[in-house]
Amino acid sequence: MSAMENATNFFHACESVQGWDECSKYVAHDAYFSAQSEPLTDITTVKEYVVWMTNFGQNIAPGCSYELHSSAYDDATSTAVFFATFTGTHTGDGGPVPATHKETNTHYVYIFTMDGEDKISRMQKVWNAPWAMRELGWL
Repeated sequence: MSAMENATNFFHACESVQGWDECSKYVAHDAYFSAQSEPLTDITTVKEYVVWMTNFGQNIAPGCSYELHSSAYDDATSTAVFFATFTGTHTGDGGPVPATHKETNTHYVYIFTMDGEDKISRMQKVWNAPWAMRELGWL
């Protein structure tokens, strides 16, 4: 598979909360993760992020969904970019407060740097977390 195919497959597996076993085949060993978003500052690997996202989507906001608006690949920098909207309602256990039954529709961008084997070696998430946390009734 090409780098963009792997990035796309990872994106859909991660966002549909299929878990690390499914996502791992598209990711290099110990791939780095970063985000300037409060809930994610302690997460430093793609694996940790996928585990966090899976917990959020399966336990805190079961039935969550996403809409992919745009994706692109830059051959010169081996970079894939995805812009989407996540929709979820806090109905499950977990989160900083008991279930609020409030919904978020939050925009985000994933930026993947692909390695020589066309796997994700670095992932960045651009996300306005306070916006989502306010919509969910957490702030």
